[in-house]
Amino acid sequence: MTNTTTALDAQNLDELCVNTIRTLSMDGVQKANSGHPGTPMALAPIAYVLYTRIMRHSPQEPQWPNRDRFVLSCGHASMLLYSMLHLTGYGLKLEDLENFRQIGSPTAGHPEYRHAAGIEATTGPLGQGISMCVGMAIAERMLAARFNTADQELIGHHTFTIASDGDMEEGISGEACSLAGHLGLGRLIAFYDDNHISIEGNTEVAFSENVGARFEAYGWHVQNLAENLSLDEIEAATRTAMEVTDRPSLIICRTHIAPGSPNKQDTAAAHGSPLGDEEIRLTKENYGWPPDKQFYVPDEALAHFRQCVTRGAQQQAQWATEADSYAAANPELWEQLRLIVDWKLPQGFADNMPVFDPADKAAISTRQAGNTVIQWAAGAVPHLVGGSADLAPSTLTLINDGGSVATGSFGGRNFHFGIREHAMGAIVNGLTLSGFKAFGAGFLIFSDYMRGSIRLSAVMGIPAIFAFTHDSIGLGEDGPTHQPIEQIVGLRSVPDLYLVRPSDANETALAWRFALEQTRHPVALALSRQNLTVWEPSRIPDDAIDRGAYVLRDPSNGGEPDLILIATGSEVSLCDLAADELEKSGISTRVVSMPCVERFEEQDQSYRDEILPPAIRARVSVEAASPIGWHRWVGDLGEVIAMTTFGASGPGDAVYKHFGFTPERVAEAGRNAVARATAK
Repeated sequence: MTNTTTALDAQNLDELCVNTIRTLSMDGVQKANSGHPGTPMALAPIAYVLYTRIMRHSPQEPQWPNRDRFVLSCGHASMLLYSMLHLTGYGLKLEDLENFRQIGSPTAGHPEYRHAAGIEATTGPLGQGISMCVGMAIAERMLAARFNTADQELIGHHTFTIASDGDMEEGISGEACSLAGHLGLGRLIAFYDDNHISIEGNTEVAFSENVGARFEAYGWHVQNLAENLSLDEIEAATRTAMEVTDRPSLIICRTHIAPGSPNKQDTAAAHGSPLGDEEIRLTKENYGWPPDKQFYVPDEALAHFRQCVTRGAQQQAQWATEADSYAAANPELWEQLRLIVDWKLPQGFADNMPVFDPADKAAISTRQAGNTVIQWAAGAVPHLVGGSADLAPSTLTLINDGGSVATGSFGGRNFHFGIREHAMGAIVNGLTLSGFKAFGAGFLIFSDYMRGSIRLSAVMGIPAIFAFTHDSIGLGEDGPTHQPIEQIVGLRSVPDLYLVRPSDANETALAWRFALEQTRHPVALALSRQNLTVWEPSRIPDDAIDRGAYVLRDPSNGGEPDLILIATGSEVSLCDLAADELEKSGISTRVVSMPCVERFEEQDQSYRDEILPPAIRARVSVEAASPIGWHRWVGDLGEVIAMTTFGASGPGDAVYKHFGFTPERVAEAGRNAVARATAK
């Protein structure tokens, strides 16, 4: 509903606009009977200042490359963002706000990337938003280093975020903000919403640290506005932060949750529950608002907010003119920038993908093969960047001659995340959201530390790459704390994430190509520490990863197989050796490599039946990890060879033998499966 008001002076117009944000937030939560009203009410002045006075953004061109980014890290306050996107002209309708938290509505309970224009990232789990902002801020500096010239500064935007007490308590934000301070990310500006309230009551029940002092120790520029939160004070502090170019900035704001609510201000009751009809009425009366009107947007307020459309169009048009001039003067640089902005790969990038010949090297670990492939990929895709959580000498993921991203120096391609796996995952997501083909590397066991970030990449549907090595008990001496068991099946269980475990060097090359080609799916690679047999390239079809599984070997007599052995990664070699033994004893054997179970599941039934004919019920699966999921493929007469305990410390070969991962055991299981199938 809209209504015409009398002419207002600037101060009263500002107040009207702020209260419009607050009342829309109250009404959205109340109508849904679910959500968080108090925080968006408290944060309304900050959001108002950012969108109407500070940020360079164009509602009609929401993907404008040099726009300022805003991420609401405290995603539970989503009605704040939705109200701003509606009011400033991003396309969200008032009806969308009325359908807050309803099936099919773009206004989900937490901001969801791609659900509506102007949502830069999915933020729900606390700490993720501000941590992704670190990745976005790094991306901005990297783009500036790559593409700005002595004559033209084409890239130069800021990344803004609002973070809550909960964001500050989460460990991931500490990891990411520590790195941000180390790198001196001067265009990253965070507002700390210090409202003292959590679901369980006052934050002092569990949180009493001096956040400002902590961030100063991280190397951030810190301003504490306390309760001096007039619009002019917020604007002045923000502009001061924008002038600090060698450090990220934190602006501490002592807000009051549900301001103006006579009975629920500064209470936990206003945090995660609707205020209630009567309390909303009283609060609106305090604002001088029509108490009986819901989703009420005064005409003058809307007109003022919609000035963002005109102003943003002018800013975007000016940049587009500059970009045309830049493109004419720097066509090669412009083409590289367009690839990043459009999330594309160079045409024909895979033409010279490495091919590994067993005559040159009979066995090589897939992490070592991955290193060779990364060098090719880095040459073929200029915007491939990545790094490791202090494990590059072990993961073998450094881009040779790529240079390092370091304090004040952002022209390199290699990141040094330090021992910060969770932050690494979020930063990779932020880099990916900015258009880079970005990867983070570590040991597979430590994927648990970054699980939240990996999951969020899948929720958003972005093509982040997670390159994990030391993928099984075969890593050996480090023992059970470092030997992944449940991690593979855990990653396979994440919807829209592809886990690829290649069995040799050539599958590894295809796996990296597959990961680079994704546009809507993150990919996790699981690579071996130990050497694996290199297959003849002719044995591996070009679409081996995209199809998920293929026949590596069929019976030597050319007939139908009696038995199918199915494996991934290093265990495919065991199956190949077992097949030699089985063939000698007269059992015709097919070996199937299944590097990506999820892609195989997505194939049509005819292809799945071609690889695993239903009539052949004698099957054995082999994977040195949890058995969960494999019974689907082997059926009731087959056998699953897997790990049901943790591993052990010892040389990799000895550990494999200790747990029965040998050609002899696979062959024995195959004979037993054939016997059961024959008897049936």
